[in-house]
Amino acid sequence: MSLARDITTVGGGTLISRLLAYLRDAWIAALLGTGPFSEVFFVVLQVVNFFRRLLSEGALNSAFVPIWLRLRSGEDGAANANRFTISALTAVGTITGILVLLATVGAPFIIAVIAPGFEPALQQHAVLLLMIVAPYILFAGLVAVAAAALSAEGRVAAVAVTTVLFNLVLLFALMLMGRSREPFLISFWLAVAVAVAGLVQLSVAGIAIALSGGWRRTRVHAPDHTGVFIRRALPGLIAAGIPQLKLIAAAAIASASPAAVSWLYYANRLYELPLGVVSIAVAAVILPHISTSVHSGNDTALAAAQSRAYEIAAGLALPAAAGFALLADQIAGGLFERGAFTVQDTTAVAGALMAICIGLPGHVLEKVLGAVSFAHEDTRTPMLAALVGLATAIVTGVLLFPRFGHIGIAGAIGASAWAGAGLLTVILRRRGWLRLDAAAARRLPRIGLATVIMAAVVFFAVHALGPAVHSRLAVLVALIMLGIAIYVVSLQLLGVTKIKDLAAAIRRRT
Repeated sequence: MSLARDITTVGGGTLISRLLAYLRDAWIAALLGTGPFSEVFFVVLQVVNFFRRLLSEGALNSAFVPIWLRLRSGEDGAANANRFTISALTAVGTITGILVLLATVGAPFIIAVIAPGFEPALQQHAVLLLMIVAPYILFAGLVAVAAAALSAEGRVAAVAVTTVLFNLVLLFALMLMGRSREPFLISFWLAVAVAVAGLVQLSVAGIAIALSGGWRRTRVHAPDHTGVFIRRALPGLIAAGIPQLKLIAAAAIASASPAAVSWLYYANRLYELPLGVVSIAVAAVILPHISTSVHSGNDTALAAAQSRAYEIAAGLALPAAAGFALLADQIAGGLFERGAFTVQDTTAVAGALMAICIGLPGHVLEKVLGAVSFAHEDTRTPMLAALVGLATAIVTGVLLFPRFGHIGIAGAIGASAWAGAGLLTVILRRRGWLRLDAAAARRLPRIGLATVIMAAVVFFAVHALGPAVHSRLAVLVALIMLGIAIYVVSLQLLGVTKIKDLAAAIRRRT
């Protein structure tokens, strides 16, 4: 498949998953609002999301794909690649199985660390929910390896399907609850649904591997690369998990303030729509292309692959950040303000969303630069850059929280993205690993200009509507469509791209 088509497939699956996640969160917001049981569930869900980010959203690709491609291209390639896949599944399954046991036994200690401000009764309920969702860690690890194998083989559609299943299962659970208004039972059954969702994802991924012949036994006795895979994966996994560690740290800082954990959670869920679609799709799909160019020594192809990744990242992240900042109130209100979710909650979530959006381009750039480093089989540098970002988020959040509350914490998370991306840029540039072709050097400034034009039009439209802007959902849709139209027209007038060319690239197969 062409690069554009692969990115569209994976990005489309991620987009569908994120949209389903918003439907799920809007449903939960209507049932639980920002009350104590929503706080408990979201704290536990942060742990689940940590392992999803760590394992299931492309992180293992960083170490797995280059090794798989090298084995596949050698003698007895298919047999060696299959043997490596099975060995990796065994190793990751063992490690995550141990983590499940530790999470179950140590649940009281974990909750005490990540939610120190909770009252004893809420902490006990959080412990119960954490023990219920713990098996998801094992399922996520196995699904991650299967998805990496499918991605390396070019079966990106199967990867996209497994991404969507998690939120489909949770939505199905919410449907089964009907009109239940008992917060304790709602949070309990949602936790059960999380574990079931992991099992469903594993089943579908296993079937996809079987259809590709990945379970065939082989008598080839090639060197075992599992140890190399684990050693290379660990730094990349740490780097991939750090963005979620920022949110866990944010929840710990905010847990003593009523509703602050929920406000930060809802703001981050909105923030993760563009972040997830752009960063996961680009990193998961671009990595095999960059890896192939690195191994072949083709500098022209390498520059082209990197440049297209930068253009796609900037072309989506910049207007998304501007749009979220300008329409934060309409987005938060239109999606969540119903049932137990109040006007005050909308204002609080919108404030956090505006603050965290300053970091969206930085977080996306960090993902793309990480893919460049991973393609050179260096997973340590992105880990160090991510650790710098984590330290920045924690220190800045602690300093800003007393004065600015949860909005200060959101701003700290946004600022931390630029710290990590900046450090990664400096290091990779000094190594000579960053490539930019002439087309990207011409297009990137014009993408920035198109974003400014779109933001200006949307800003004046919001103010021109006046009081009518508070009929949030209808106006939100109209403003989004206006912004997209202005942005696309600007890109064409500035010579960045044309709709017909983009559509042709998506359809074209290599």
